[in-house]
Amino acid sequence: MTMDLLKDIFGTQGHVTVLQECARAAIVFCWGLFLVRVAGRRIFGRWAALDIVVAIIVGSNLSRAVTGNAPLTGTLVATAFMIAAHWVVAHLASRYRLWTFIAEGSPITLFSQGKPCEKALMRYGVSENDINEALSENGVDDVKDVQKITLEPSGKISVSKQKTK
Repeated sequence: MTMDLLKDIFGTQGHVTVLQECARAAIVFCWGLFLVRVAGRRIFGRWAALDIVVAIIVGSNLSRAVTGNAPLTGTLVATAFMIAAHWVVAHLASRYRLWTFIAEGSPITLFSQGKPCEKALMRYGVSENDINEALSENGVDDVKDVQKITLEPSGKISVSKQKTK
């Protein structure tokens, strides 16, 4: 009797009505919110490579559960596993340099002492406009006034100004 009621509310894989899809969406939304709150504020706070990969996988996974293309219970469990795996890797990365490198990569120097590192600029696809935007955001008028420009693991470009004498 309980199983029949659940099938009536949530449908079965591959056979979901509009109302059942809405019921699934409500469950998926609440479950996703619960997992993110349990995992902590940092889970998608920096949008490092690890965060982006997990967000894409979790979003794809949950969307399949909403539309009925995947079993609801299995998908919710798999999503909880992904969030737990993200939490573990993020905590390992916060404690161990090797895990930081594996999960996030390392900063890349784009300019040093006002001089460009051409290979890095080309390899990472950083344009002159990207550099000018970073300079502007940091109140720097000329790249010659910069000690270092760095492409951070999060994708942000940081600017270190020359030390004044």
